[in-house]
Amino acid sequence: MDGGRGGRLLIADEFFLIAHNDTRGKAKLHPAATGLGLAAGLLGELVLYGHITVEAAQVSVIDRRPPADALAHTVLDQLIGEAQHQAVRTWLSFLAQTSVASVGERLARAGVLRRQETRRLLRTTVTYLPIDLNVAAWPATRLRAVLERAEPPSVPDALLLGLVAAAGLTREVLWSAGPRAHHRLNLIVPALPAPLKELVAHTEAAVGAAVLRGAP
Repeated sequence: MDGGRGGRLLIADEFFLIAHNDTRGKAKLHPAATGLGLAAGLLGELVLYGHITVEAAQVSVIDRRPPADALAHTVLDQLIGEAQHQAVRTWLSFLAQTSVASVGERLARAGVLRRQETRRLLRTTVTYLPIDLNVAAWPATRLRAVLERAEPPSVPDALLLGLVAAAGLTREVLWSAGPRAHHRLNLIVPALPAPLKELVAHTEAAVGAAVLRGAP
């Protein structure tokens, strides 16, 4: 499976833009859902690159060669360095702690977002603001068009749609779509390759559990 850029943003980048699609860079999701969706996007990129697989609730490294993308390289190094931890849910929770910052920085380096620090009292908050609102809105618009078409989506698009649904972002993509698109979305995840289908299922379960217990 090809997970290279090929003229488009990577999975976690597009998920970030869908989840923060406004002028202030505010997340549209519960913070835990945002972090877990991005974490799953980062793992999904490595599955698409052919570096890891997901089976029986475990993550396994199958190719240790460094990916071209610096953040994907960092995540792969973490998986290799902590090989005693293989549970998908463990890695989703771990990567979720830093995924907003790491993917936000990747988009800032790519010139898509602008990093902004705000100091209040003893706390500094970082937000990532869109440089071009049309670019920031494009992933959701593009996915809506994918669902309206007759031909099946590419595997990366199907994964992104699965993660959007798992995290609770569906309305951001389908807000103006017709019944055909809603129906198509329900068929896409079951048709994913097994490792990606399992990753989406674990993401949905992790998001549900985190939101239920009110995780920050």
